[in-house]
Amino acid sequence: MRIVHTMLRVGDLDRALGFYTKVLGMRVLRRKDYPDGRFTNVFVGYDDESTAAVIELTYNWDTNAYDIGSGYGHIAIEVDDAYKACEEIKQRGGKVARAAGPMKHGTTVIAFVVDPDGYKIELIQRKAA
Repeated sequence: MRIVHTMLRVGDLDRALGFYTKVLGMRVLRRKDYPDGRFTNVFVGYDDESTAAVIELTYNWDTNAYDIGSGYGHIAIEVDDAYKACEEIKQRGGKVARAAGPMKHGTTVIAFVVDPDGYKIELIQRKAA
Protein backbone atom coordinates (compact mmCIF):
# COMPACT_ATOMS: atom_id res chain seq x y z
CA MET A 1 0.00 0.00 0.00
CA ARG A 2 1.01 3.61 -0.47
CA ILE A 3 -0.45 7.09 -0.14
CA VAL A 4 -1.67 8.15 -3.59
CA HIS A 5 -2.84 11.73 -3.10
CA THR A 6 -4.24 14.34 -0.74
CA MET A 7 -7.32 16.24 -1.91
CA LEU A 8 -7.82 19.94 -1.18
CA ARG A 9 -10.92 21.92 -2.16
CA VAL A 10 -9.96 25.30 -3.62
CA GLY A 11 -12.04 28.42 -4.15
CA ASP A 12 -10.17 29.79 -7.19
CA LEU A 13 -8.48 27.17 -9.36
CA ASP A 14 -6.21 29.54 -11.29
CA ARG A 15 -4.98 31.16 -8.07
CA ALA A 16 -4.34 27.74 -6.47
CA LEU A 17 -2.53 26.46 -9.57
CA GLY A 18 -0.37 29.58 -9.61
CA PHE A 19 0.68 28.93 -6.02
CA TYR A 20 1.40 25.22 -6.36
CA THR A 21 3.21 25.52 -9.71
CA LYS A 22 4.89 28.93 -9.64
CA VAL A 23 5.50 29.40 -5.91
CA LEU A 24 6.14 25.79 -4.83
CA GLY A 25 7.49 24.55 -8.17
CA MET A 26 5.13 21.60 -8.68
CA ARG A 27 3.87 20.67 -12.12
CA VAL A 28 0.38 19.89 -13.36
CA LEU A 29 0.19 16.15 -13.87
CA ARG A 30 -3.38 15.88 -15.15
CA ARG A 31 -6.61 17.82 -15.28
CA LYS A 32 -10.22 16.81 -15.90
CA ASP A 33 -13.42 18.84 -16.00
CA TYR A 34 -16.69 17.21 -14.93
CA PRO A 35 -19.42 19.45 -16.43
CA ASP A 36 -22.31 17.30 -15.19
CA GLY A 37 -20.95 17.49 -11.64
CA ARG A 38 -19.80 21.12 -12.04
CA PHE A 39 -16.27 20.52 -10.77
CA THR A 40 -12.67 20.22 -11.98
CA ASN A 41 -9.87 18.03 -10.62
CA VAL A 42 -6.23 18.97 -11.18
CA PHE A 43 -3.41 16.79 -9.87
CA VAL A 44 -0.11 18.53 -9.08
CA GLY A 45 3.19 17.22 -7.74
CA TYR A 46 6.93 16.95 -8.08
CA ASP A 47 7.01 13.44 -9.54
CA ASP A 48 4.83 11.03 -11.47
CA GLU A 49 1.69 9.78 -9.72
CA SER A 50 2.75 6.18 -10.21
CA THR A 51 5.74 6.64 -7.90
CA ALA A 52 4.98 9.58 -5.59
CA ALA A 53 2.10 11.02 -3.60
CA VAL A 54 0.54 14.09 -5.21
CA ILE A 55 -2.07 16.75 -4.40
CA GLU A 56 -5.52 16.75 -5.97
CA LEU A 57 -6.96 20.25 -6.23
CA THR A 58 -10.75 20.05 -6.48
CA TYR A 59 -12.55 23.13 -7.73
CA ASN A 60 -16.34 23.06 -7.33
CA TRP A 61 -17.56 25.59 -9.88
CA ASP A 62 -20.27 27.05 -7.64
CA THR A 63 -18.19 27.46 -4.46
CA ASN A 64 -15.56 30.18 -4.07
CA ALA A 65 -14.44 29.64 -0.46
CA TYR A 66 -14.26 26.91 2.19
CA ASP A 67 -13.96 26.78 5.96
CA ILE A 68 -10.82 24.74 6.63
CA GLY A 69 -12.00 23.71 10.07
CA SER A 70 -10.02 22.64 13.11
CA GLY A 71 -9.21 19.10 12.00
CA TYR A 72 -6.84 19.91 9.14
CA GLY A 73 -3.14 20.06 9.96
CA HIS A 74 -0.77 20.52 7.03
CA ILE A 75 1.00 18.99 4.07
CA ALA A 76 4.77 18.49 4.52
CA ILE A 77 7.40 18.96 1.82
CA GLU A 78 11.05 18.04 2.30
CA VAL A 79 13.52 20.70 1.13
CA ASP A 80 17.32 20.86 1.02
CA ASP A 81 17.46 24.27 2.75
CA ALA A 82 14.38 25.64 4.52
CA TYR A 83 15.88 29.13 4.88
CA LYS A 84 16.57 29.37 1.15
CA ALA A 85 13.18 27.85 0.29
CA CYS A 86 11.39 30.52 2.37
CA GLU A 87 13.28 33.31 0.60
CA GLU A 88 12.45 31.85 -2.82
CA ILE A 89 8.78 31.42 -1.88
CA LYS A 90 8.60 35.05 -0.71
CA GLN A 91 10.25 36.23 -3.94
CA ARG A 92 7.60 34.32 -5.92
CA GLY A 93 4.78 36.00 -3.97
CA GLY A 94 4.11 33.26 -1.43
CA LYS A 95 3.29 33.87 2.23
CA VAL A 96 5.64 32.50 4.90
CA ALA A 97 3.65 32.04 8.11
CA ARG A 98 6.57 30.74 10.23
CA ALA A 99 10.13 31.54 9.26
CA ALA A 100 12.64 28.73 8.98
CA GLY A 101 14.28 27.63 12.21
CA PRO A 102 14.55 24.72 14.63
CA MET A 103 11.26 23.28 15.81
CA LYS A 104 10.20 24.22 19.34
CA HIS A 105 11.11 20.95 21.08
CA GLY A 106 13.78 19.61 18.77
CA THR A 107 16.48 20.37 16.25
CA THR A 108 14.74 19.71 12.94
CA VAL A 109 14.61 22.92 10.88
CA ILE A 110 11.08 23.66 9.70
CA ALA A 111 9.03 26.52 8.27
CA PHE A 112 5.38 27.00 7.31
CA VAL A 113 3.87 28.64 4.25
CA VAL A 114 0.20 29.21 3.53
CA ASP A 115 -1.52 28.69 0.18
CA PRO A 116 -4.12 31.16 -1.16
CA ASP A 117 -6.99 29.16 0.39
CA GLY A 118 -5.34 29.13 3.84
CA TYR A 119 -3.96 25.58 3.80
CA LYS A 120 -0.66 25.22 5.66
CA ILE A 121 2.36 23.60 4.08
CA GLU A 122 5.30 22.65 6.27
CA LEU A 123 8.80 22.78 4.84
CA ILE A 124 11.11 20.25 6.52
CA GLN A 125 14.81 20.67 5.94
CA ARG A 126 16.48 17.44 4.86
CA LYS A 127 18.94 16.24 7.50
CA ALA A 128 22.56 15.85 6.48
CA ALA A 129 23.53 12.25 5.77
